Amino acid sequence: MKPAGILETVLYAKDLGATETFYRDVLGLEPFASAAGRHLFYRCGGQVLLIFNPEATEVPPATDALAVPPHGARGPGHICFRATPAEIDGWMRRLAAKGIAIEADFEWPRGGRSIYFRDPAGNCLEFAEPRIWGLD
Repeated sequence: MKPAGILETVLYAKDLGATETFYRDVLGLEPFASAAGRHLFYRCGGQVLLIFNPEATEVPPATDALAVPPHGARGPGHICFRATPAEIDGWMRRLAAKGIAIEADFEWPRGGRSIYFRDPAGNCLEFAEPRIWGLD
């Protein structure tokens, strides 16, 4: 057996207010669930992006809560969103209009383009063509 795919991806951010504003205003994502000071949950295609405040999720759950083990991370994480070449051009225009700096914009040696930028927590976000990994 092997996993069929990735269901969820997690990033961490202390300031969930600034994070929610960024993901809504810049990326157009709306959380489908949130808990003040703890988490934001977003649907993105067939996956879920979870953004947790590590200070809240490192605390073991109460005895009457769901038995999710404590977890958290410090420092910038990374997520790559799939995009077509035309979509990457559109994201470049949108990010520029929102004043978001592009850290890198390049073609991979085996083909495919990526652009990189940061969210308010310093997480490294990327839009890339799936072909960088040999995917459709």
